[in-house]
Order: sequence, then C-alpha cells, then structure tokens
Amino acid sequence: MAPPPTLQELIEIVRQDSSSDQPLDQLVAAAAAAAQLEETTDALLGHFVDRCRRDGRSWTEISAALGVTKQAVHKRFATAIATHVAAATAAPTFERFTNRARHVMAGSSQAAISLGDDFVGTEHLLLALFTEPEGIAGRALTAMDVSEDTVRAAILAAGDRAAGQDEPSAPGTAAALRLAAVTSAAAGTRPPFSGPAKLVLRDALAVALEFGHNYIGTEHILLGMYRNDDSLATQILTQAGAIESTARAHVTAMLRGHGPGH
Repeated sequence: MAPPPTLQELIEIVRQDSSSDQPLDQLVAAAAAAAQLEETTDALLGHFVDRCRRDGRSWTEISAALGVTKQAVHKRFATAIATHVAAATAAPTFERFTNRARHVMAGSSQAAISLGDDFVGTEHLLLALFTEPEGIAGRALTAMDVSEDTVRAAILAAGDRAAGQDEPSAPGTAAALRLAAVTSAAAGTRPPFSGPAKLVLRDALAVALEFGHNYIGTEHILLGMYRNDDSLATQILTQAGAIESTARAHVTAMLRGHGPGH
C-alpha cells in the first residue's frame, strides 16, 4: 500500500491552496484540509465497520479491533455507517424499526394522502409521530407542549406547499396531486419519500447507533429530524420551542428503564 502523505507534504499542499502567505489564511486552508481528511478517513473506516457488521461481527469485536470503546465507535461512525447503508439501499426498508416506528411510517403515508400530497415529507413524518402517543417520541412532544393540532396547523400555514414540501412541483397542481394521492391510496401503494424525508430515516439510524441501539424507535425518528435545519419538520419544532437539546434530554430520560419497542 502506498504510504499516506507526510506532514511536510501536507504542509506544502496547504501552502499552495492558501489564498495568501499570511498565517491566518494558511490556518483556514489547513482547517479545511484537515476536515476533508477526517471525513475521508471516517468514510473509509465506516465502510469496513459496516462490512464487519454485515459479516456478523459484534460491536465488542469491532471496538477491540480499533482499540476504542463501543461508545466511541458508535459516535464516530454512526453517520458514516448510516450513509453507507442508505446508499446501498434502493428504497427505505424497515427491518430495524420497532412496531411503533413502523406504525409511524404507515401513518406518514396516510398523512401525506390526507393532505393531498404525492410525496411523504418530513412534516408528514412529524405528524405521524402522534399516531403513537405512548411512544417515547409522542411523550417527548407532549412534554415539550407540541400537539398534533399545532403541527397540523403549522403544516397548513406553510401555504401553497409542494408535494411533501421538500419535492418541488409546478404551481397550480394541487388538484392533480390530490388525484394522484387518492389514486395511489386506491391502488394500495404508498407515496414515495421525499429526499429530506429519506435523510430523516438515515439520521434516525445514525441516532440509534450513537445511542448504541440495534433498533430504530420513534425517539430516533424524532431526533433524526433535527439534523436538517431546512426541513419543514425542523422549522415547525423549532418555532414551537421544541429545540433539539430539550428533545434529546426528554428522550434520554425516558429511555432509562425502557427496552426496545418505543
């Protein structure tokens, strides 16, 4: 295997990429280079961590091979693993999901159809969390004074929304979208997930890995919503005062003493 660049070689690369010879400008270039290297190395290790998991290796074996704790593996590689899993899957699958989380997935499709949308957006996922009021996400939302009526009103107040909010469509097609949604429901098919909604599912897996869980529950879906600041679900939660740190604190407290299934 070819040796990686030496420190001196990296210093020369940074000097060449810097906008000037000024130390501060070179520091900015060095920070950008370091971030890119870290992202690449994490992706590389994440790829092989995922291969080990697919080979049936336990987190204990993987952490021992890397010389770190299981918690450190989860935190460092959660997003990389989730991204790799999502990229290797043509369509979202729900094998890791608890029964409550699967019910939420079904509810998100119904929410999209009821609102006349032909895509399941992040807002529909948020609205569907209320179909499981006893789930951890449902109880966390209640604890933060976020109600189903509040979320639904915020969705409707978003104005002339595109399908799934996150998938653009031509203006004036609301009737066509409703017809498509009704046709889809009649045919027994689910509306597809929008791009940002797929990212929520990916990030739900990342959150689960960070917690050291081998399942995805409603709480992971809720916390996964906060990782895309531009999504409608995140905007609704933030505007309602339900910020990520508060949601995580409620989820962490509720997880104590609970097993999977939430």
